[in-house]
Amino acid sequence: MSVFDDTRLDDPAALEAADHLLRRLAMAGARIRAELEASSDVLSALQSDGFRPRAVVAAGRDARLVRAVLEPVCPVPFLAWPGPGLPGWAGPLDLVVVLGGAAEDLDAVSAAGEAVRRGCGLMVAAPEDSPVAIASAGLRHAIRLPSQSDDQLAAAVAVLQALHQMELGPEVDHKAVAALLDDVAIECSPNNDVASNPAKDLALVLADALPLVWGGSVLAARAARRVVEALRLASGRPALAADAGHLLPVLNQPPRDLFADPFDKPAELRPALIILDDGIEEAGVAEHRRKLESKAEAHDVRVHTITQANGTDVARYAALTQQGRYAAAYLGIGLGRHGMATVDDPAGSGNPSEDLAW
Repeated sequence: MSVFDDTRLDDPAALEAADHLLRRLAMAGARIRAELEASSDVLSALQSDGFRPRAVVAAGRDARLVRAVLEPVCPVPFLAWPGPGLPGWAGPLDLVVVLGGAAEDLDAVSAAGEAVRRGCGLMVAAPEDSPVAIASAGLRHAIRLPSQSDDQLAAAVAVLQALHQMELGPEVDHKAVAALLDDVAIECSPNNDVASNPAKDLALVLADALPLVWGGSVLAARAARRVVEALRLASGRPALAADAGHLLPVLNQPPRDLFADPFDKPAELRPALIILDDGIEEAGVAEHRRKLESKAEAHDVRVHTITQANGTDVARYAALTQQGRYAAAYLGIGLGRHGMATVDDPAGSGNPSEDLAW
């Protein structure tokens, strides 16, 4: 098991070795601005014109994020489709939204191709000449948002903006999302030492812990899953994101052995509860959080809270996720794993440095 060395978090050489990863994280806000700028011509020509599809089907990367934002307010049925093809009922009266990256995503390509075959309405966010863009070329009237990078969040923000203009979703305010990500980048900069850097502080919490990450709202829960993906691959250790009902049994931990000799036998990793708080104050969310915190306290499990209560729903989601990804990057640096491809490529897609920063 790798040993965490907290001196690496402020060591210029260790940080320089991970500069490619930290720099990409810092550029997340800029990528959203570039994405919306590239899509400005398409978006300016887009309007509702009074027509609404019978249903919206989202496929490809981060389809579930689009669903989490739209489902509570979309005036028509909405479905996130995780597999290849499309549901059997999808047809010309429906809108299919496909988010694709530069790398081949067989399910997304299959969904785009099936939408073309069935004559569905189609919106595609993918780089030019990508497999998804090529698969959608046969549909003349498809809406194509030209992605400028393989950045999942940036593509999702562009799609959400387009759906808002079609009166199918809420206002996104991409400038606010980008600005909040810039704030996170400043706060979590490698130039800030451990004492003033919340991401390095969280990395210290997780140095000898197994992360249990919980978000109470739909979007915070989605952010928790993204953070866990990054933590697993930064550390090579297990990590779990789940609802309160699944996390409560895991918090049943035996008391710490205060007299154990760490040099005789390395201490086992204990869980740490990480709460992602996006400011949602629903009674159910508060009750689940109370139960988790109470159980953690009773079983001597450390609790750490990341709070982001300002901004739009998407901005809060992005900021919470980005703080977690920064913490994952610093955890990997502390464990001496910053140069390993697995830290950068959670999906195993062969695209280093992409997923920790979208």
